[in-house]
Amino acid sequence: LAQTVEAAYTTELQTVTKEAQLYIVSLKDATFVELLSAIVSGKENALWVHTAGSIPMNIWQGHIARYGVLYPMQTFSKQREVDFGQIPFFVEGNSEEDMQLLKDIASALSEKVYEANSEQRKSLHLAAVFTCNFTNHMYALAAELLKKYELPFEAMLPLIDETACKVHELEPFVAQTGPAVRYDKNVINEHLRMLADEPQMQELYREISENIHRMATK
Repeated sequence: LAQTVEAAYTTELQTVTKEAQLYIVSLKDATFVELLSAIVSGKENALWVHTAGSIPMNIWQGHIARYGVLYPMQTFSKQREVDFGQIPFFVEGNSEEDMQLLKDIASALSEKVYEANSEQRKSLHLAAVFTCNFTNHMYALAAELLKKYELPFEAMLPLIDETACKVHELEPFVAQTGPAVRYDKNVINEHLRMLADEPQMQELYREISENIHRMATK
C-alpha cells in the first residue's frame, strides 16, 4: 500500500511518526481496544479518529483531547476497487472545529458526507450487516445449492442486479416478490422438501419465509 501511494511505512508501532496532525486508526475492534493506549502514546496533541461502525466515539475519552470518527460505510475486498466518490462517509467529532475538519477531509474523498453520532452509527452498522453481509451469505448458500445441481452461479447475476436496482426506485417492502410474500404453501413446502438433507438451510428458509409473510400482512 505504501509503495502504491508513495508513502513511508512501518510495521512497528513504536516507530510511527509523532509529527502527524491527524491519525486514522483502522483495526479490528478487539485489537483497537487492546492497543489504544500504546497507539496514542507520545502523540496526544494530534486529532485521532477511528473508522469503525460499531465503536463509540468516546472510546478515545481520557486518552487524548481531540478525537472523532471517520466511517466509510462500504464493503471492502482486496480483489476489487471501489469508487470512493460514491461511498457515504459518516463523521463525528468532539468539537465543532474538528467536526468541520473531518467533513472537509471526507468531502475530498466522497460526494456523500453526513454527520452521525455514535448511536446512529451503530444502527447504520447493524443495518449494513443485514444489507451486505447477510445478503452475501445468501449468495454463498445459493452458490452451494447450484453447485449441487451442476448449475452456474452466473445464472443468478441478472436477478441479483435487478433486485439491487429495484430498491433505487422502490421501497424494499414494495419490491419484495416470491412465494413467501404471497405465502404459496405448495411452493414453500416443495422447497422445504428439497432442503431435507440440509436441516440448517431448511430452517433458515422457513424462518425467513415466515418473516417475509408477517411483514407482508402487517
